Amino acid sequence: MENQSISIRRAALEDISQIADVHAASWRYAYRGIIPGRELEKMVRHRSGRWWRSAIQRGGGLLVVDFDDVVVGYVSFGRCRDVSARYTGEIFELYLLPEFQGLGFGRRLFRGAQAYLASRGFPTLIVWALSDNHIATDFYESLGGKPVKKANEYFGATLCERVAYRFEG
Repeated sequence: MENQSISIRRAALEDISQIADVHAASWRYAYRGIIPGRELEKMVRHRSGRWWRSAIQRGGGLLVVDFDDVVVGYVSFGRCRDVSARYTGEIFELYLLPEFQGLGFGRRLFRGAQAYLASRGFPTLIVWALSDNHIATDFYESLGGKPVKKANEYFGATLCERVAYRFEG
């Protein structure tokens, strides 16, 4: 019987290509049929290795989940971007390779980011998801997130609704 290791850790420069691969695969999986194909591919291309290198070098909140030394997901987080919101922290993105969804990896990433934010004085947080992305909305609701706000966002000529979920320490 073989032991498999799972770890949550801060992203490192050596992770750049694997994070970019997770990003591309998970975005295509999550947003196919929601965001128009051309717009989706533009967004995926925008997150090249150079983009991820900069994100890691800036030292912002970026954790990865490793499964047997392979990055299979990531979460980015920090201070809430909406200064008018009553929430202190925000999870900007949480994505896993499609084949690792539904296995508890996302929950572990979320809890890791939540604990990190709380330890830095951000006990409340908000996370946005596209309303039609039921994988994400179901996930955040299963974690106890409460919808608190809606907004619209254009992807090319397509208007999509976003919903914000709140989480309190």
